[in-house]
Amino acid sequence: MNGIQGCPHIAALVGLGDLASGPLRKFQEVVAWEARRAQQAKTVGATRKKVSIPFCSTCKVPLPRPFVCLHCSYAGCWRSGHVSEHLQESQHIFCADVTTGSIFCSECKDFIYHARVDELYRAAVVTEEEKQTRFQVAKKPRERFQSWVPTAHDVVALENAATIPCQRRRGLLNLGQTCFMNVVLQCFIHNPLLRNYFLGDKHNNRQCKIEEDCTCCEMDKLFAEIFSDEPTAFGPVTFLVTTWRKSTELAGYQQQDAHEFFISTLNNIHSSSRGSTNISCNCIVHSTFAGQLQSDVVCERCGNETSTVDPMLDISLELRGKPGEVLAGENTLTTCLKRYTQREKLGSKQYSCSKCGKSGQEASKRMSIRKLPPVLSFQFKRFEHKGDKSVSRKIDTRVRFPAILDMAPFTTHVMKNAEKENSNGSMSAYPGPITMYEYDLFAVINHEGQINNGHYTNYARYEDEWYRFDDDKVTAASLGSVLASPAYMCFYVKRHLDYKPYTTPSYVLKRENEVAREKEIEREKELSSIKELEDALLATV
Repeated sequence: MNGIQGCPHIAALVGLGDLASGPLRKFQEVVAWEARRAQQAKTVGATRKKVSIPFCSTCKVPLPRPFVCLHCSYAGCWRSGHVSEHLQESQHIFCADVTTGSIFCSECKDFIYHARVDELYRAAVVTEEEKQTRFQVAKKPRERFQSWVPTAHDVVALENAATIPCQRRRGLLNLGQTCFMNVVLQCFIHNPLLRNYFLGDKHNNRQCKIEEDCTCCEMDKLFAEIFSDEPTAFGPVTFLVTTWRKSTELAGYQQQDAHEFFISTLNNIHSSSRGSTNISCNCIVHSTFAGQLQSDVVCERCGNETSTVDPMLDISLELRGKPGEVLAGENTLTTCLKRYTQREKLGSKQYSCSKCGKSGQEASKRMSIRKLPPVLSFQFKRFEHKGDKSVSRKIDTRVRFPAILDMAPFTTHVMKNAEKENSNGSMSAYPGPITMYEYDLFAVINHEGQINNGHYTNYARYEDEWYRFDDDKVTAASLGSVLASPAYMCFYVKRHLDYKPYTTPSYVLKRENEVAREKEIEREKELSSIKELEDALLATV
């Protein structure tokens, strides 16, 4: 209860404001040390043996989760009670769990919370991560993290803004075999980047200049409906009609593929976004889902390597198993990614070396992820089509996927370093802090039944709570039921987003140019009116 009501001892310490010395300074130092140690521990090979491991000052046992006294150099065990004994014997007040940044007060005999201490923890970790960050593609420095402080304009806007529910779990009506659309829309609704964009009024359907069939307007209406006070299920009729008009291959009341609808909708959102371009686009779709794949082809005769980089919005993974077999072997997301990024032999007719100038040479090809997107979308290829799709089957084998995913082993930089380690026995660290490669699961799309008579459902997470969406039916769910579901698509969001050097978005530049052009037109009209008036006056003289 002391932790909830507030600790007077930490409040008094924070009130002194002494960050250059004392317990608060020690707290920042040990947190930064733990961030560096975690990064070093991720390095493999010969360097891994040099990583220092802290030991308990009492029992000399290695500490996987160190607790450090904030008044002296003591580090000890929590479970064995050595750190608590030290606080009592030395009459010291505070110790800290350097892994989580939690502070224990010996006077209150409880873990405590203070907003200022939480800010110091985040600042220390982020500062240490910024020193380590090297971008996967560009060599530009990382944008410094700054906490958001509302300006006077923001304060006025927030005071006049109408409050909306902070979380809404609203089902979607089935409009006639439209479960494929409902599950994708629920994944969009629970996507934190899309949610912040459309709820942040980045696209307002009442101010949009596109006369009809604007998918961004439909997304804006969808979020407005979901986060309204209406408790009943919502029918996205206009969204469906707009999709039919813009994507004729999805028109009609027959069952469609959820992945095809997902890709089609992303393209439609992109095309109706402000300032969208075909090259280096930073619209909401590409800012959220876009990454880069790198393909490396090596000639087995001369060793020449040719690399190509292609954009990606999602990753489609092959499943092992025969159609119709439920237990056709073990498939995990990690093993699927390993197969996706492993080297494969190319046929003699598939490659012609540009260096040795001979065709028909054997070569190997390997895929890797050059640039990771903020949101990773995976599709498992459960549907097998032969010929002209006249023969289609479904692979029902189970796929295991984690709640937390580390994508570092599948990136181009780390895979290149792994090859160097095999050749010379050395290995460099990850290009940036570990957390920049960690993803959290936030939505899953499931397909139950067969191709012709199946049904789509999905799970989605809001903060730490999971829910199952079956069209208009919404029920609470557990993480265990999510991980055991027959996944068709999985969606992961980066635990920590990149802070790239600031660039003005293209739609802002376009809007500024339009405003400047409108002012120029108004000025020309005004000068023209003045000239007409002067001519009229001269004619009367």
